[in-house]
Amino acid sequence: MTEVSEPPIGSDPTRLTLGRFLIDVTDAYAEREAIVFEGERLDYAEIRRESVEIARALVGAGVVKGARVALLLPNRPEWITAAFAVGMIGGVSVPISTLATPAEREQVLRHSDAAFLLVQPSLLSRNYLEELTDRHPEIAASAPGRIRCPALPQLRKVFALNGPGRGAIQSFDELRELGRDVPEELIDELVMEVEPSDDAFVIYTSGSTGLPKGVIHRHRAAVTQFWRFAEQFRLDGDERVFSAQPFFWTAGISMTLGCTFASGGTLLLQQVFEPGEALDLIESERATVAFVWAHQSHALAEHPTAKGRNLTSLRKVSSESPLGKLAGVDGKDWSPGASFGLTETFTICSSIPSDSDPTLRGSTHGRPLPGMEIRIVDPDTGATLPDGEPGEIEVRGVTLMRGYHKIDVEDVLGPEGFFATSDGGNLDAKGYLHWTGRLGDLIKTGGANVSPAEIERLLDPRADLHTARAVGVPHPTLGEIVVVCAVPAPDADPSEAELRAFLKDHLSAYKLPRRTLFLTEAELDLTANNKIRLEPLREAALRRLQAEEAEIAGHRYRADAEGSERT
Repeated sequence: MTEVSEPPIGSDPTRLTLGRFLIDVTDAYAEREAIVFEGERLDYAEIRRESVEIARALVGAGVVKGARVALLLPNRPEWITAAFAVGMIGGVSVPISTLATPAEREQVLRHSDAAFLLVQPSLLSRNYLEELTDRHPEIAASAPGRIRCPALPQLRKVFALNGPGRGAIQSFDELRELGRDVPEELIDELVMEVEPSDDAFVIYTSGSTGLPKGVIHRHRAAVTQFWRFAEQFRLDGDERVFSAQPFFWTAGISMTLGCTFASGGTLLLQQVFEPGEALDLIESERATVAFVWAHQSHALAEHPTAKGRNLTSLRKVSSESPLGKLAGVDGKDWSPGASFGLTETFTICSSIPSDSDPTLRGSTHGRPLPGMEIRIVDPDTGATLPDGEPGEIEVRGVTLMRGYHKIDVEDVLGPEGFFATSDGGNLDAKGYLHWTGRLGDLIKTGGANVSPAEIERLLDPRADLHTARAVGVPHPTLGEIVVVCAVPAPDADPSEAELRAFLKDHLSAYKLPRRTLFLTEAELDLTANNKIRLEPLREAALRRLQAEEAEIAGHRYRADAEGSERT
């Protein structure tokens, strides 16, 4: 009799929910080490038990299917177990950036309709609970479960990790107590009632129109990417993965967390990226994989202790990166797969495996992944363009967002369901994508999106400025840096330091301009209807930095490109 083999884990489309994914990987890898965090070691079975306990607690707290649960937590085990717990019972996770200012956080909490908030009381110099209660004293004055805050009208309960209760704020221990009478059998039934088509996340990302948009993603998008990244990166159960990608963005959720769990590997966590401590973790835990942004790779390689480290365990890290060169990695056999993606597709929508031909990896951005379609259109007419013709990249498929929260889908997707990315590129005759850059003005710095409009909206009301525009200036490790070009108002004398201090009160650190350059109106290149041309402005900013030989984030700008240097 022929033995029928079980289908490979991750191949059943009905299992593409966070709860079923957790069940599948913890059944397969139960005794394997899943997480190393500040001396704590958790195996997959423990992650599942803790996720179920948090799920019971959230049910006891009143979370029902569709309820929005905000997560203001750094990269630590509680973020992981909370996100899985929310997904298991049909809630929708709203990750909040730990870098967000109080105003930015309020915007996300209010716009997302978050009813519950799970928060770490403080991180580094930030005290999130004090910021929350100072800005919203109603929370400190309310009883637990009875928040009545007009600025956050949907918020009902706040639970603080490792923190005592205050006013309406309850501790995680109190949260756990709420689930004591919730049977595990109820959680099992709730998991079965969640479908791959149900909403799982609302991810906030900066867009070209100013305020961050809430990208609604289904379970199937996230879990599909978990399995895809493990496949594309050729990871296996022996991997020990260090990553500095935060979980509040899709890359951290899919490329780091989900990818590692799908492979059965071990995730090496650090709450906040600090290069010395990161090197300690990579070396002592014998990391085999490192997912870091370009500027973080430089910080690791240039740390005073880096050259004395034993980093020979690293084998899956870009050989072209400073960290890869320090570790002596040979890029012939493996390098991060050539790919293209965005938050709206929960990261990659085109890719090729990381062990593909090196020439192909270095010359394309991959092929559309299964279930995804990519076409190139004329950005003015919408007409589909032939192979090799440059235009705007449009995508649709299984990992495309359901839409933006509180925006009609017909205002976002075309009549055929394609999403216009505002990225330029072309498809060759073999179906490989070649990305050429942003068609719009969104600034990509250090792996994050920064909207110029968000900065300009803060500067426009200032009486000491006639006009101010934010542009992205090329930088070798950050991709781009944010630079503000401003024309002072007549008889005004604004200072660069004062403007930076003003913006610091309103923007996350990564959004802050690295420089503010003061120009005259005569230096602006205007259109016929007096709009500022951004490309000439960007070029003028670059020339100014080169003339000053400005040093920014380890790079010295010089007029002669060959004279530019890292410092």
